[in-house]
Amino acid sequence: MLAALLLLGYLAGSIPFGVLVTRWARGVDVRAEGSGNIGATNVARVAGKKLGVLVLALDALKGTLPVVLALRMMPDSPRVHVAVGLAAFLGHCFPVWLKFRGGKGVATALGVLVVLVPLAALAGAVVYGLVLATTRVSSLGSLTAGVASVATAFFTARALEYAILSGLFFAFILWTHRSNISRLLRHTERRL
Repeated sequence: MLAALLLLGYLAGSIPFGVLVTRWARGVDVRAEGSGNIGATNVARVAGKKLGVLVLALDALKGTLPVVLALRMMPDSPRVHVAVGLAAFLGHCFPVWLKFRGGKGVATALGVLVVLVPLAALAGAVVYGLVLATTRVSSLGSLTAGVASVATAFFTARALEYAILSGLFFAFILWTHRSNISRLLRHTERRL
């Protein structure tokens, strides 16, 4: 059961919605445009904000759905829920279909946290929205949202494992945003 749930989590996470949506709707490969990233921010830049929002929702759902299934199949196993959520996140960041070159994981992490630590997901979404509205810098919004999510998770998570997962997500998101962090420090980061 665990192996099947982990595989399902990874495969769900690895669906490259950014590539599929932009190819279907605009006939372009998002990997060859803008920053080259397959996530919602680059989709919004390349194909428009409506498609960016659609990709954001789809990337979140691919984190949400496997974790919901894990909760239903093994309700008393927080470690399983965490493992499946992490598998979905890693599937997004390292999709087998794209030679393991995926997105940065923010939306998929949000989708997992919506199920496991809803208040942490809400805190992250609110902080992201406020920072994006005031700075128009998506990466800065993502990074500050990660801080808010981790802090909230450690106070509100029903299981310690869920709070630890939020910390793991943030550590990975720091790594996937390393080039953004460098540009932020040089004041050359792109605005949305």
